[in-house]
Amino acid sequence: MLIALGGLPGVGKSTLAAALAQRMRAVNLRIDTIEQALRNVGLTVSGPEGYLVARDLAEDNLRIGHTVIVDSVNPLAITRDYWRETAARLAVELVEIEVVCSDRRLHRERVESRAADIPGHVLPTWQQVLDRRYEPWTGAHVVDTAGRKPEDAVSQVEAIVRPRPS
Repeated sequence: MLIALGGLPGVGKSTLAAALAQRMRAVNLRIDTIEQALRNVGLTVSGPEGYLVARDLAEDNLRIGHTVIVDSVNPLAITRDYWRETAARLAVELVEIEVVCSDRRLHRERVESRAADIPGHVLPTWQQVLDRRYEPWTGAHVVDTAGRKPEDAVSQVEAIVRPRPS
């Protein structure tokens, strides 16, 4: 199974992805970590580089039977298509989840108060989050983290991805 988590910075994707990966014993591929690793070795990240690395790592892990969670903004249809194409090529189930924070004040507070947990990673400002291009995501399950404990959001995602009876 491939689980594609997406949403604007500060909505709780990484918290959700890490907790879900631990509960499900899944591989967690975080685009921020991949992109920062590329920068750390002197490469310029100006486009889909991190997504393409994650796509290939996801494919390797899916081929050997692991569940993979991809944690990324997934702002554009093209980035979402990476996961759709990978799942189709490998004939694995894809679950698309858009994480949102419907409370704008809380979302802003999260963006402005969080500290980088990846050495060297520069977090976006609130204005950068507002200005980010983010295309509507059709077909994704929506998980709202506003006013909820992280474990409640994780439980909601678990209910979405729980294997369905045949």
